[in-house]
Amino acid sequence: MSSSDRGCGVLFHPTAFPGTPGSGTFGAFARSWIDLLGLEGVGVWQILPLAPTDGTGSPYSSPSGSALNPWLIDADDLLAAGLICSSDHAQLPSGSAERLDPAQATARSEAIAAALARYWPSQAAGRQQAFRRWRRQQRSWLDDHGLFMVIRRQQQGRPWWEWPAPLARRNRRALAEQMRVRAQELLAEALLQWQLQEQWQALRQRARQRGVRLLGDLPFYVAHDSADVWRRPGLFTVGPDGVLVSQSGVPPDYFSATGQLWGTPVYRWWRHRLGGFRWWLERLDRQLELFDLLRLDHFRALEAFWCVPGGDRTAEAGVWVESPGGLLLELLRRRCRRRGRLLPGGILPLIAEDLGVITPPVEALRDRFSLPGMKVLQFAFDGAADNPYLPANTVGSRWVVYTGTHDNATSRGWWDSLDQDSRWRFAALVGGNVHSPSWQLLELALASSADLAVVPVQDLLELDDGARFNTPGTASGNWSWRLDLPLERLAGAVHGYGAMAARYGRAPGVDGQG
Repeated sequence: MSSSDRGCGVLFHPTAFPGTPGSGTFGAFARSWIDLLGLEGVGVWQILPLAPTDGTGSPYSSPSGSALNPWLIDADDLLAAGLICSSDHAQLPSGSAERLDPAQATARSEAIAAALARYWPSQAAGRQQAFRRWRRQQRSWLDDHGLFMVIRRQQQGRPWWEWPAPLARRNRRALAEQMRVRAQELLAEALLQWQLQEQWQALRQRARQRGVRLLGDLPFYVAHDSADVWRRPGLFTVGPDGVLVSQSGVPPDYFSATGQLWGTPVYRWWRHRLGGFRWWLERLDRQLELFDLLRLDHFRALEAFWCVPGGDRTAEAGVWVESPGGLLLELLRRRCRRRGRLLPGGILPLIAEDLGVITPPVEALRDRFSLPGMKVLQFAFDGAADNPYLPANTVGSRWVVYTGTHDNATSRGWWDSLDQDSRWRFAALVGGNVHSPSWQLLELALASSADLAVVPVQDLLELDDGARFNTPGTASGNWSWRLDLPLERLAGAVHGYGAMAARYGRAPGVDGQG
């Protein structure tokens, strides 16, 4: 991204796609969505992590950091490709398409996986050979992911450190027995992941053909109860019994007197360093197989992270501990150079999530690698002249500017709850007449100097907070919003967005600023 490549994008996670039972999928709507973006000159589609979710539906706390979310598999496409039979398709669990339904989506994806495995012996030799080749290529994560998920179901969802000791501690003989006894289930898990990747890569190829880049999202930490920690516990701050020795969070601040406690293990960075950061580089490699650009969530922890004792109930007693993020990013840059993944100018295809209280060393790390940071316009109207989110204070072009993110209120909800002084400040910035706060905030984003402007799909449709995707610090009601309109009802909003973006030099082939 550079000043000669000004662009615009939409944040729209595929679980929120309409029309399919339980969850959105990688199917017909996804293809039409990409076509619409390409037609209207919207060059970036941003999504949240594609990993399986935790029990609340959050993709930021996944049982497997490299796997794809099985809810997203499209059964109609599998039937059309001859990968499941029509009788299995007809018997798949149905359900509502109004909201994300984790139980329904899980039941459906498990039934699809079983159907793939049942029908597998009848597949052509060439297809079976392609699967075996892919399975070998993904060995660094796939086998352990499958084992983890199969054993987890067998153990009725208990966390891995509560499994029988031979399984929790990965006794070779115990795992070999699981592989023998559970061979059909392991095949189903692998086939499901293969077809998820096939469907996603078909979407990626379609996006490339239409001039749309895919922007993914990588959580900084991995879940305690995950295949990643179970497989390599020595890389994380867990004891021999799996219990947390230290955990992640952020310190007390203006918003929370006790800080935030996230409950994931932090990294034993000295062991990552000794191993040449192999685990991290393989993790990043996997994501860059899936996306053109990648947002690094909680980027500041690459410079230093807040480390809290494992048994604490609040984050107050944590300490800052330095991270070797500069060395990791340098190794990644070399790796991306060899593989042809760097952007023009030798820049890593990464975006730094640098929201909140960011220190000069974090900014220096971001700038050392020329990574774009983030600006969120909803944060800009507190009245401080030096507010870093005000467009006037956005210096240079190396930024991604948002109206709001998945963690914010919708812009309509933001406006409805805004105090009067902040409303006056906003009105003054947009010329005095606030008639459509969502679109006027969006126009500020498009007019900014930032290389990339991104808007959540809810703001394009001027939806209120009933369409909010996530409220940080709350445990229920999140991640479940789904669009309840057909694509035709989106087309006008996306067309208007593309036309407005073009006026500000953000259409393909357009240079300059409106």
